[in-house]
Order: sequence, then C-alpha cells, then structure tokens
Amino acid sequence: MRATSTATVNVPIEKAWAVLADHAGMSKWGPITATVEKPGAPERDGVGAVRRIAAPGPAPAIVEEITAYDAPTRLGYKALAGVPFKDYAGEVVLSPAGNGTRIEWTLSAGSRVPLVEQAALKAVSLVLLKAYTGYLKKSA
Repeated sequence: MRATSTATVNVPIEKAWAVLADHAGMSKWGPITATVEKPGAPERDGVGAVRRIAAPGPAPAIVEEITAYDAPTRLGYKALAGVPFKDYAGEVVLSPAGNGTRIEWTLSAGSRVPLVEQAALKAVSLVLLKAYTGYLKKSA
C-alpha cells in the first residue's frame, strides 16, 4: 500500500535538500525533537544513519534508518520502531520546477486493514509534507 503527496515550493533544490537531509534539523519543522542516534557513512546523515523523532505526549518515539541518500534528489528511510504500520517506509524525491522545487513524499506499508491504513498513510504523508514545506517557506 502506498500514499503520495506532492507540492512545489519557490526554494532552490539545493536548499530544499539541505533542510530535508538535516535529520536533527527536523526539530525546526514543528513540535518534535529529532536526534541522530547513529551516524551514516560516509555522510553523517546518509545511508545507515538512525534518527529518533519524538513528539510531545505519550506516543513512543519513531526510530528510522536512512536507506537512500542521493543528494540533492532522493532520501529514503524505513521505520525501525514507533509506528503503527507494518513495514513502514518513506521516500522523498526532489526535482527542479522552474526556480523552485517539486517535492514528492511517498509512504508505503504492508496492509492489514487496507481502507483504514490507506487513509491514515495518506494523512501522515500530507502532515509530513505540510511541516516540511511550511518550514521551507518560512526560511526562504
């Protein structure tokens, strides 16, 4: 099962990538705390990096491993813990769009309750995209 959300922002792709690839910097997107628990190689935030994302409240922290790091166009990750979806993974693809950047945020997961999980996956992709683009627009 997959869900994709897209947006275009008036920010150069290099800046959009710098924000996306800065895992600890995700804390600037909204009311979360993001830390890098294990650096990737050869880039600190690259393949193999493990990030922990915690939100206020009782929900467990989300722990993700970076699985793709193709600067400045593609970042992939998979959940190691903290998400209610089976086999949860994400991929963000950036592409030039005039003077700005087109963002395609795709989430995938194994299906146990298809209609409910599909709607939830789409909602999560929209929330992530909105937080990311909101921060990009503020910092432009």
